[in-house]
Amino acid sequence: MLSDGDKAPDFALPTDGGEALELSRLEGQLVVLYFYPKDDTSGCTLEARDFSRLAPEFRKAGVEVVGLSPDSVASHAKFRNKYDLAVRLAADTDKAVANAYGVWVEKSMYGRKYMGVERSTFLIDKAGRIAKAWRKVKVSGHAEEVLAAARALAE
Repeated sequence: MLSDGDKAPDFALPTDGGEALELSRLEGQLVVLYFYPKDDTSGCTLEARDFSRLAPEFRKAGVEVVGLSPDSVASHAKFRNKYDLAVRLAADTDKAVANAYGVWVEKSMYGRKYMGVERSTFLIDKAGRIAKAWRKVKVSGHAEEVLAAARALAE
């Protein structure tokens, strides 16, 4: 289980814009990675829209925001266009990054157990270390809380 101060696992993933995103290439700037279960579902849409609404504030603080889920690049592009999202979405289709960050977990709904993404967010500092991790995220107010932490770190 990753915790604050740990080196953030590097990765290279395709994004909804068609480019490859490599975490190591973002070293030197603050990064928010938010893991979410599925494109175009109620909680995930609300979270993506909240981060998008605050995207100008994150940019002003020098923070790159990236959403990750197991959905495909095509699904991400459709999701981004449908809601005019202002954050990049990375496709972790083989769940390797979710596993590396410890967010691919056994979940339970109505007594049925299955594997899925535990909604989690990681604030990564300029040295590529986890400055703060949020697990089992509740969407309401979360993007604002992450922005406040990012601003404090940027100072």
